[in-house]
Amino acid sequence: MKNTNHPTIRPKIHPGARSEIKAHIIREGLTMQELVATLAEKYGWSDSVSNFSAKLSRDSIRYHEVVELADILGYRIVWQKKEGD
Repeated sequence: MKNTNHPTIRPKIHPGARSEIKAHIIREGLTMQELVATLAEKYGWSDSVSNFSAKLSRDSIRYHEVVELADILGYRIVWQKKEGD
């Protein structure tokens, strides 16, 4: 039986991530509708712009979704070790 006494802990995305994601969309010359349609076609996302906007507003976008989003925009997520650490 699942213990329901403890709330689910969901890490928040970086506070500036919403603005950064939107800036990349604009920089690539895409509309939100075009982006969402491409995400739906390639990765099976919902084709609703309002659902996508809500994910960004609620900070509920998942890591794998960010990776897929970056792919559509022509980027990849790279983990780079900080120098001096």
